[in-house]
Amino acid sequence: MTGPTNYPILLSPIDVGATTLRNRVIMGSIHTGLEDRAWNTGRLAAYFAERARGGVALIITGGYAPNRTGWLLPLGAKLTNRIEARRHRRITEAVHREGGKIALQILHAGRYSYQPLSVSASSIKAPINPFRPRRLTSRGVRWQIRNFVRCARLAQSAGYDGVEIMGGEGYFLNQFLAERTNRRRDEWGGSPENRRRIAVEISRKIREAVGENFLISFRLSMADLVDGGQTWDEITTLAQELERVGVDMINTDIGWHESRVPTIVTSVPRAAFADITGKLDKHLDIPVAASNRINMPDVAENILARGDAQLISMARPMLADPFWVRKAEADAAALINTCIACNQACLDHAFAHKTVSCLVNPRAGREVELELLPTRRAKKVAVIGGGPAGLSAALESARRGHTVSLFEARAALGGQFGIARRIPGKEEFAETIRYFTNALAEADVTVRLGHRVTAAELLAAEFDEVVLATGVVPRIPSIPGIDHPSVLSYAELVEEGKPVGDRVAVIGAGGIGVDISEYLTTDSSPTLDLKEWKQEWGVTELEAAPGALTTPVPAPSPREVYLLQRKKGRIGAGLAKTTGWVHRASLAAKGVHQLTEVNYERIDDDGLHITFGEDHERPRTLAVDTIVVCAGQESVRDLVDELTASGTITHVIGGADVAAELDAKRAIEQGTRLAAKI
Repeated sequence: MTGPTNYPILLSPIDVGATTLRNRVIMGSIHTGLEDRAWNTGRLAAYFAERARGGVALIITGGYAPNRTGWLLPLGAKLTNRIEARRHRRITEAVHREGGKIALQILHAGRYSYQPLSVSASSIKAPINPFRPRRLTSRGVRWQIRNFVRCARLAQSAGYDGVEIMGGEGYFLNQFLAERTNRRRDEWGGSPENRRRIAVEISRKIREAVGENFLISFRLSMADLVDGGQTWDEITTLAQELERVGVDMINTDIGWHESRVPTIVTSVPRAAFADITGKLDKHLDIPVAASNRINMPDVAENILARGDAQLISMARPMLADPFWVRKAEADAAALINTCIACNQACLDHAFAHKTVSCLVNPRAGREVELELLPTRRAKKVAVIGGGPAGLSAALESARRGHTVSLFEARAALGGQFGIARRIPGKEEFAETIRYFTNALAEADVTVRLGHRVTAAELLAAEFDEVVLATGVVPRIPSIPGIDHPSVLSYAELVEEGKPVGDRVAVIGAGGIGVDISEYLTTDSSPTLDLKEWKQEWGVTELEAAPGALTTPVPAPSPREVYLLQRKKGRIGAGLAKTTGWVHRASLAAKGVHQLTEVNYERIDDDGLHITFGEDHERPRTLAVDTIVVCAGQESVRDLVDELTASGTITHVIGGADVAAELDAKRAIEQGTRLAAKI
């Protein structure tokens, strides 16, 4: 794609030390899991090469430990010898062939290392890790410094253009920098100067070892968001010292893994922390990269235009769309497959020790396995249903060269995403609908909205294959009085906007029930602005408090809500690891009443009658005005039998295939994999 651009700063070159970058876009580090096993080197090379082909100026790898004490996991990624370095040549050469540059991130996990060999500044166990780290001796600290330097030299020999030293997210160096985890009283602790000594020494010695023509980035925690975190004076002083010893750029890092403030989930406002980067930028002459919740070119350009940064670092947006930069160059932002910050296939996979991918782009990390080649024989394909499964199947089938018609009974595309985008904090889901809508048009897919197609119509049109992605409808449980006027399905509430009272009971506490409870406890404004969001989560100005934390002041709920669950156990226990805690904290902050082991007895004019407790021995009447049903879904499969009986090749995907708790990750991947086979 070529053409004029609306993003002149973002797409302009920049000198970073002795290295010239072709634009201001950095692909930030994200650990994919492919780094951990030698036999995945080819997959990793293909993954990075596609992003370089897509126009990214500088790629930063997932973290590699400088020794075994710094492993993220037992037998995890490390770079400690020449044999490993030679293997990395395959990665660096693949990126260089596509015109990109690549830096290896050196990451020592410290007390976050999930194994018994872990070490740290002090022997203080992390709340997210069962292993207590060993306190390093002064000699041990110097050994770690030598290992960082060795790792950098090996990276240089492997053909990398530079290294990034991970100094944030609560990892090893961050543990030395913060009083929270550094209780030492020797030359490596006891004062801010001593706490930052190790970071400065590593940076100095790496520069001495690699020379002037090798890029050094430092990933700096600019707001720890934990008690006992660094002060703003400590952060700025460290950055200035790093500049003096030869670091070429500072990359923004926000928050520790154990922080109770969300930093990258979809409910965090876009570019929420760019102002912090801007404050630090004023203290330095070297470039500073902004990061966190930046996902579209206009957001990035505005940050650069304000002078809050000179570079933009994005990790997950490059999973979602490897050609993000090329589309920005062509002023085709409407065709960017935007990262919606759901974390479901990236960070949730990483913390579950699975290979990282992307919900909206299941090819991420699977570029070799899931290659969408042009078809040898074009077919006439019908896709029924415009939800995530149908959209992905239709688009990828058309891109392969098939003639595709998409039928959607509703007046708009999106399916369950059309509902999700109306939930406060999930507005980003609208970007996926926008992407598919525009991409389908570009791929010449015939889209028929508001048309409930029949089997007879499909048969008459003589389609070669039919894809049924007809989705789900809310399941209505058999409760006496379920047809009472006070009862709504979640779809009627959100999609149709039916009114609710001041006291509401939500039947069903799965993901949808939690979303609906957040919808009901948020006022009518569609999103929180940045100031309100910071108040909700207790984020203050960095100069005001170490770690940038203050007392949260959540906005009051406009109504009283009861969230009810049939089964035993904590509500929200089945939610995703990286986002579930955010939802649970939001429910608690809004004062949602949460009841488990509930049996629904009946509904009448007095409200919802329940019994609860282990033996359902405790009766109670909830005098509510409205009851919202979130009790699961049922597949829509009314076309299956007739099409199958006719001999038509019929595929059933998405919710029509399995009506479990809504799973867009599975649905989009299913649609993409089917398209690869048609």
